[in-house]
Amino acid sequence: EVQLVESGGGSVEPGGSLTLSCAASGFDISSIAMSWVRQAPGKGLEWLTAMYKGGSTYYADSVKGRFTVSRDNAKNTLYLQMNSLKTEDTAMYYCSRDRAGATRGRGTQVTVSS
Repeated sequence: EVQLVESGGGSVEPGGSLTLSCAASGFDISSIAMSWVRQAPGKGLEWLTAMYKGGSTYYADSVKGRFTVSRDNAKNTLYLQMNSLKTEDTAMYYCSRDRAGATRGRGTQVTVSS
């Protein structure tokens, strides 16, 4: 059974950092492209970043230079390092097997406020 479980969310002040994890099972994350997406309150899903099976990474302009995607193949886990967090980064964060977020996990909440 394919499963994605996100963790690592929480509450931080603006300028702070968090690292999210996405533990995958039922498939090999290094064999496909994996994405992180988010959904802020009252808004649609927003694609943030993708890591392709060859290791190439791509970022949305909204997070470029602040967020970094990585993976640990041995742990079959995808990560999202988030630095310089802003209040507008407040959202539910999901990892997904597609860029649209249709195959996302249950998510982890990130709240950025002072």
